[in-house]
Amino acid sequence: MNYLAHIYLARHSDAAMVGAMLGDFVKANDVDNYPAALAREITLHRHIDSYTDSHPVVLASKELFREGRRRYAGIVLDIFYDHLLSQQWERYCDMPREALIARFYEALATHEPLLPARLREMLPYLIRQDWLGGYAHFDGVADTVARVSRRLSRNGHLLREGIDDLVANRETIATGFGQFFPDLIAFAGGRREELATTDN
Repeated sequence: MNYLAHIYLARHSDAAMVGAMLGDFVKANDVDNYPAALAREITLHRHIDSYTDSHPVVLASKELFREGRRRYAGIVLDIFYDHLLSQQWERYCDMPREALIARFYEALATHEPLLPARLREMLPYLIRQDWLGGYAHFDGVADTVARVSRRLSRNGHLLREGIDDLVANRETIATGFGQFFPDLIAFAGGRREELATTDN
């Protein structure tokens, strides 16, 4: 899953949201260097990504992408799922989306001394350009895909071209999200409880 979905799933506390973000930036052998609340969400982030990648609905959606682009389909889907979550926000969350995003940005700034260098470098752009808020519009999906493609050492064009497959199958993928996301919410809640029990 992409940033907004991870933040949504960790919205119960500021530390949890920061930990959820750190999941993409902290190596597995460095997790124990963080406070327990953050470390638990870093670990959960990886469980969420693994669950997502193996979910039948997600696997079926990846098959809708053309061969060659399919290896990048997971990235495109993750970003598009944040768009769908933005569009359907009131179905899943009582707190307004803009309020949660603002709270998350503030939490990141508060925890800045704990952030890895790469995330600290990203932070001003993430907040100033409101990356999470940008998912509300489909243009934000294309912009994010383009930004990610520039970080690839090669074949960035295949990732960008995945937008064509996404547009061609948009309704099918959106229907799949409605089936998949409640499963993910239940999985994340259950796994978080298991991790908290293990910590204790």
